[in-house]
Amino acid sequence: MAAIPPITNLQAFEAVARRRSFAIAANELHLTASAVSHQIARLEDFLGVRLFERSAHGVRLSPAGERYLSRVGGAITALTTATDDLRQGLSNSLYVHCAPSLASLWLMPRLHEFARAHPEITLNLSAAHTHSDFALGQADIDIRYGVPNWPELVVEPLFEERILPLASPAYIRDHRLRRVEQLLELPLIQSNVSVVQWSDWFSAFTDRRAPDRFSVRFDRAQMSLDAASQGLGVALESATMAGKHIREGKLRPPFGTDKAIEVKAHFAVYPARHGKRPPVEAFLAWVHGQAAKG
Repeated sequence: MAAIPPITNLQAFEAVARRRSFAIAANELHLTASAVSHQIARLEDFLGVRLFERSAHGVRLSPAGERYLSRVGGAITALTTATDDLRQGLSNSLYVHCAPSLASLWLMPRLHEFARAHPEITLNLSAAHTHSDFALGQADIDIRYGVPNWPELVVEPLFEERILPLASPAYIRDHRLRRVEQLLELPLIQSNVSVVQWSDWFSAFTDRRAPDRFSVRFDRAQMSLDAASQGLGVALESATMAGKHIREGKLRPPFGTDKAIEVKAHFAVYPARHGKRPPVEAFLAWVHGQAAKG
């Protein structure tokens, strides 16, 4: 078995990397700055590389440090969290990782129902575009967005979404937006991470090519929808993700709901062994029930 450095060295490394300061990391770890510096020096000697670059402006990770943190950071967090949970007796802890827009626009408004139905489960929710690394124990369930290609994992689609143009009522009225060809003359909002792009939509519903340039670009559906609500242009987004915006009258489809591309792009993903845990079973049953409601 390959040797690994002492956990105290790794904890010091993670704290300094996160805080970008030996003094602040030392305070967090209840150590002196000198002790933390010695921990880092021992780790650098063990690995044979320099992990930090020190200057008059502070401390930052070296390229090797960046690579190392990306591999061990999640493992350290998982160890710390698992230890804390066990010490506090939280045997029913559940760790869910989620795509950011689904977390804020769809999951969060419904979580009170899960908490009410399962008060015995302590739910920990994180959100990021990057997927959880199940090998590092970062999550029990990962709700991912994209084209499913995750071998050796259980992949369960949540719902079918309708991707269609959306704009504010005022924007539609001011631009007299009635025909799809008018979109070529108006600012279009680009959602960089969407599985359906404007080029796909134009190919499906017009004989014209989508513009090559966009007025604004975003990497989250939340920002794209908010920009359309504020009159910055026309967004191409999921009617499911935009549900609250549509119900509140902030957005509506200028061409009706038939000009939509249907996709399945949100999936509950987990290793098969995780599915045997009661908290995981409870959450999966609940989230599928919520998805079925629309």
